Amino acid sequence: MKKNLFIVVLSILVCMLSCTDDNDASYAEVVVAKPLVISKTEFVNSIAVLPPQAIDESGKMYAYKEYIFVNDKYKGIHVIDNSNPSNPNKIGFIKIAGNVDISIKDDVLYADSLMDLLVFDITDIHNIKQLKRLENVLQDNVVWPAADVFEFDGVDYENEILVGWETVVERRKIAEVNTVDFALENASDGTRSTGQGGSLARFKIVSDYLYAVDNHNINIFDISNLDAPEVLDKVYAGFDIETIFNKGEYLFLGSMRGMYIYNIGNPEQPTLVSEFEHGKACDPVVVDDNYAYVTLRGGNTCGATESGLFIIDISNMEQPELKVMYPMDEPYGLGIKDDKLFVCDGASGLKVYDKRNVPDLPQLNHFKDVVTFDVIPLEDHLLMVGDGVLYQYKYLDASIALLSTFQLN
Repeated sequence: MKKNLFIVVLSILVCMLSCTDDNDASYAEVVVAKPLVISKTEFVNSIAVLPPQAIDESGKMYAYKEYIFVNDKYKGIHVIDNSNPSNPNKIGFIKIAGNVDISIKDDVLYADSLMDLLVFDITDIHNIKQLKRLENVLQDNVVWPAADVFEFDGVDYENEILVGWETVVERRKIAEVNTVDFALENASDGTRSTGQGGSLARFKIVSDYLYAVDNHNINIFDISNLDAPEVLDKVYAGFDIETIFNKGEYLFLGSMRGMYIYNIGNPEQPTLVSEFEHGKACDPVVVDDNYAYVTLRGGNTCGATESGLFIIDISNMEQPELKVMYPMDEPYGLGIKDDKLFVCDGASGLKVYDKRNVPDLPQLNHFKDVVTFDVIPLEDHLLMVGDGVLYQYKYLDASIALLSTFQLN
């Protein structure tokens, strides 16, 4: 009898601890961002040029000459020899703590390391050399992931530096979830010697200037002397600035709140021309002669806005006008090449559209069996990165076809 009573009591206790949580509406699964930190000493001494490494989490990519540079989020840059696009080859890794962006001109590579700007000589790609470190010039450069909860406990701010975030899904009691709104708290440019980034880039070189957006500002560097960038006055641009794109004498900034258009007729003093506001959502942008193409991704810290592709008439830069919105599932980067528009729709794959009769967009291709992040439309083929894989596609008259896949890890 006592044994049976013990089993009953034990069963009740187990159920109280576990069963009720699964059925309790006061609990929910949330995305939790946990801090990734290194010591301040390690951060200062974190720069190294290493042999090829396996990639942990592929981020943005950049194309320059016959090379592709793929960011490993918060860790550095993988260097890939793409002289034969059918058979790319990883040749090195530039270790940089907190790195997410790069840009290159005339064999000089600029990279962020959290608040610092690093300068490298890549004239000899097999003997990359660091030239300079500009400290504390990107003050608001921490990239916040899409998450419901941010955990700051356990960070030793006296001796450690936050370099990034790891996101996990956990079951939490809703009443104890304190979601933070950080918005309240906190394409080729025509130069042959300059590389090309994707639509998610935060760095952009235009002539003798490097524009680097952080969460709030356009940071401006005079790079007429490539080896020794001059820090110019930054321009405050608003909240949650995420991406930058250049077309002629205009910069197009994507933010969680809208698209901002800046004139760089005076390259040292960008001036606001207009803005197109939308509900809070993650927002890269690319531009052709008359239209801006903006992908909005709702959910988590990106906001509750419906995900979609927005086409905005910019024939009058001072009065951008929404023409149409096409629903998407979880769009990230996008790109333009001649009459084709490429959209990375996350786990829903790569979508290719005919944009000859914008705002009508007939679909040409839908590669459903790939996870997509960002694209770079090169002159003779398309680069696409997603889920640790580099894809390359050749252009066809009314389509594209897979050229190669390359496992980054």
